[in-house]
Amino acid sequence: MNADPSDYSDEDHGDADRSMHSCNSSPSSYSMHTDSDEDTCTEILLPEREAKPNSADQDDFKYEVLSVTQIVQHQWQIIDEVNSVLSLPPQITRCILNQYKWNKERLFEEYFDSSPEEFFQRAHLVNPFTKSPAHVSFGGNGVGGQEEDICGICLCPSDDLRSLGCGHKFCSECWKLYLAQKTFGEGLGHSIACPAEGCEIVVDYVSFLILADDREVIGRYQQLITNTFVECNALLRWCPAPSCCRAIQVNNPEARAVRCKCGHQFCFGCGENWHEPASCSLLRQWLKKCREDSETSNWIAQNTKECPKCNVTIEKDGGCNHMVCKNPNCRYDFCWVCLGSWEPHGSSWYSCNRFNEEEAKKARLAQQQYRSTMARYLHYYNRYMNHMQSRRLEHNIYAKVQAKMKAMRETMTWFEVQFLEEAVEVLCQCRVTLMYSYVFAYYLRNNNQKIIFEDNQRDLESATEKISECLEREITAPNLQSIRLKVLDLSHYCERRRSVLLCHVREGNEKDWWEFTDDPACTQPAGL
Repeated sequence: MNADPSDYSDEDHGDADRSMHSCNSSPSSYSMHTDSDEDTCTEILLPEREAKPNSADQDDFKYEVLSVTQIVQHQWQIIDEVNSVLSLPPQITRCILNQYKWNKERLFEEYFDSSPEEFFQRAHLVNPFTKSPAHVSFGGNGVGGQEEDICGICLCPSDDLRSLGCGHKFCSECWKLYLAQKTFGEGLGHSIACPAEGCEIVVDYVSFLILADDREVIGRYQQLITNTFVECNALLRWCPAPSCCRAIQVNNPEARAVRCKCGHQFCFGCGENWHEPASCSLLRQWLKKCREDSETSNWIAQNTKECPKCNVTIEKDGGCNHMVCKNPNCRYDFCWVCLGSWEPHGSSWYSCNRFNEEEAKKARLAQQQYRSTMARYLHYYNRYMNHMQSRRLEHNIYAKVQAKMKAMRETMTWFEVQFLEEAVEVLCQCRVTLMYSYVFAYYLRNNNQKIIFEDNQRDLESATEKISECLEREITAPNLQSIRLKVLDLSHYCERRRSVLLCHVREGNEKDWWEFTDDPACTQPAGL
């Protein structure tokens, strides 16, 4: 997340209580996400709609969209719940919760199963029951002599030395520079430790406010600890849409579709755009394969052939069709055109007419078998990318539809033209489902259920192309009334076909119909 430090207030630098409650957030402050590959994971957003906490088909799965202020309040709620049992200073409780990834149950279990000294040592904290509760100590080392007022970093005399509970003292300027480097340079929040070599005592929240004494640094620190809280909490996930500062809180961490108030719909399980029917693990494999193999496979298919004898891939870099395999253990001479042995060609290679010869047939068959895996991948990849590209282009349809609706409202009511907007949304949903259906199909082994799935996929694809063509070419102001029924019928039919495909996949997941292969390049699908 890129935060504006002015979004956070540091009203109370010396109090352990709720200074974070006063932080002001702005949507432009937060952009903390791992970007997906642009070519394979770009999300086209429809205009913002109010997010629905639940949908009828999600059973007991519930979620809520939280602002930054609500996230901070949720943090303090958890701190209060822990303190109601442990009675610790809030800044100490925050550090301990972060150590246990904000898992209260695990924290309580460790606390009551360990001695206090062991527990706080594991959390890299000074035991608050044996040390003074003061956050930062001021003054010299208290040993006497000239060295008692020397900073442990710059080794300069100072009358403004400050230390954590560990007792290692450094001047205020060195503390400021150190904390600024840790937050802005290294992106650390909760895990900032004492600068002394070998000391693991962490800088707690209140101590940071006192020692940093800089609004910009404190703002960055508060942003980082908020990020850490969301990332550690299995029930929270940031919305991955650009410039969105909201997070989603669920009652059960499942791979389900959630929609943020910004309009972006994504999978809570993996954070990618919602990808049903493909599972998170299949999508992860697919995106990795696309990043590594798509361009390479296309280039190899267009520019190379395999040696008919040893199957080494060979690129033709000259005009002569007399090829010699570069494999030292092979060195086979063959014809680039027919893939047959070069010996019968003699000097008449340019009039090669040996395409029906038995030897050439075998060579071409061997190459076809060797390349079948690559062709299979490109078959699914090209269709996946085609639906992605179509969806991007069809987003332009929405702008055209909006313009038409605006023009038509002079003679028609909003209700009469609203069907166009709904039809475009159905079209975009179908494109997304089709796009990810090819990811699902790529990893499926052949069986009867796959045949049914591909039939459903074909029907949805056909219906989607029909409504796309209708919206793009047939909608005009004069024929709106006559075309309205056709658009509604096509829209409802697309929704039904999409529902049939997804319900079949869900039923197959429940009844264990689907058989997957992790690497189709190495494992021949059953039935082939």
